[in-house]
Amino acid sequence: MQYILLHILLNILHIYFPGLVTIMDRDTSLNNTNLTRFMTILTMEKLDLPPSSAFFIFIFGIFTYCLIVFFHSVLLVTIVVKRDLHKPMYILLFNLSICDLMGATAFYPQLVCSIFSQMREISYPACALQGIIIHLYGSGALSFLTVMSYDRYIAICKPLRYHDLMTEDTLVKLIFMVWSVSIFTVGSLFTLTISKEICRINIVDTYCNNPSLMKLSCEDMKVINYYGLSHIVLIQGSSVLVVSLTYIKILITCLSTKQTHSISKAVQTCGMHLAVFLSFEINAFLLLISHRLQSVSPDIRRAFGVSILIFPPILNPLIYGLNTKEIRKTVFQFLTTKVFFN
Repeated sequence: MQYILLHILLNILHIYFPGLVTIMDRDTSLNNTNLTRFMTILTMEKLDLPPSSAFFIFIFGIFTYCLIVFFHSVLLVTIVVKRDLHKPMYILLFNLSICDLMGATAFYPQLVCSIFSQMREISYPACALQGIIIHLYGSGALSFLTVMSYDRYIAICKPLRYHDLMTEDTLVKLIFMVWSVSIFTVGSLFTLTISKEICRINIVDTYCNNPSLMKLSCEDMKVINYYGLSHIVLIQGSSVLVVSLTYIKILITCLSTKQTHSISKAVQTCGMHLAVFLSFEINAFLLLISHRLQSVSPDIRRAFGVSILIFPPILNPLIYGLNTKEIRKTVFQFLTTKVFFN
């Protein structure tokens, strides 16, 4: 209907302002390609689910997403309500939880809807939006894990100066830096990708991301590819460098004290964090590199892609939430007083 009205309007203008319509026709022709691209329906990679198990997988997907939302909601509300948790480590955990919710929300609803409808189609704008949110999740989560390692370094290696170094102003600057760098790098990357014309409609992944959107274009993508690699070096390279230095310092400090209690406490505090960071970092790195190596099996690439969106959002609130004494105590107290004795 809108195109019919536009056509009628152009015919009316042509009667009174033929020169103006000539200019508008030229501009309209230039914009037709953009309009066509944003109305394009893309086909995503098939799930190849047996019909007999599709329903159970659909229910499992809904249950998993609801579980993720519940865990993170409890964690977020606990940190907001409990004033004793208004400390740098928990504020950083709050932002990490937001990143996990972003990634899970971008992935699960679209997946379960496609299982329910048995259709693997998505519009180009929706695909681009999903890719942007997932990349923000990955970049933000990795960066906040890095800042959390720096916080642990100060708490263990320089405990007497902790409150002087990790001030409220410093914390706000670190959080602002993480979000601004993530939004700028991801936004500029997708702006370059979306600006290219597409000649294919098949997404080669289970979900939309920048590498799969790049493969839709038949234009030269070298500049975008190099920019994507620089993004990997900036975010992941700096994260690995900071985490490596901080944990080496933590290890040296623990060994120099020669106290079994301090060593075991440091291992308990930082061991799980390091394991989560390394698994996330390795998974994200292999996923991004696998898109640039033609010899990598598509099944392996999809496995890396799905695992980075399934496991961290589930495990992070359990590892950093229930494994933390203050949060675990607050949650259990809340459930005991508000639920069981209400």
